[in-house]
Amino acid sequence: MSEHEKGLVEISENFNSSEIIKDSLNKMTKQHRKVGKISTPKGLVKKRQGFDYVELSYMKSIANEQFPGWSWTIINSEALGGAAYVVHGRLKWFDNGVWREGDMVAAHRIQTKKGGTANDFVDIGNDVKAANTDTMKKAFNVYMDIAADVYRSEDPALDDNQIERLLALGKKANIEDMKDKIQNKDINSSNYKASVAKLERLTK
Repeated sequence: MSEHEKGLVEISENFNSSEIIKDSLNKMTKQHRKVGKISTPKGLVKKRQGFDYVELSYMKSIANEQFPGWSWTIINSEALGGAAYVVHGRLKWFDNGVWREGDMVAAHRIQTKKGGTANDFVDIGNDVKAANTDTMKKAFNVYMDIAADVYRSEDPALDDNQIERLLALGKKANIEDMKDKIQNKDINSSNYKASVAKLERLTK
């Protein structure tokens, strides 16, 4: 084979490779849009302290249907003193012929007994489990677009005035994990007005 022919073969292979990558990316985009448009059944949307959420089992069921073969690994976990437990996890999934992975970190406030000391925990085991659950749910939403109608992971951050107002209303409504909700983007600019309205109703 001449050098010219070798060059043509190389160009052809690069072209085919580029086309394969482009086709794969298009399929990924369509898949994620499809998943993001799945309406969460109203009966599965629950409320905690006035805010919507879904159980991990629902998100797992969607992941099993749309991205079979996914896996979850805890990379690291630690307690931040007696305030919160943090989990760093890694989600791995097969996405239209490509193995992908993404890391996520989330924290869950450690519950302490009223009137007790800072280390007088209610159920530390449950707090550790909840931290892992929160991290998994956040990863499913961010990377797979699961429950996009409940958790708006793509929404921009809140500004300082919005955060200040939420913290004030949260304190008035005795919502102890308001700061966590803001940091985890459970409350964001798209649901800010609705969140404020809910908080104001709780404080009446």
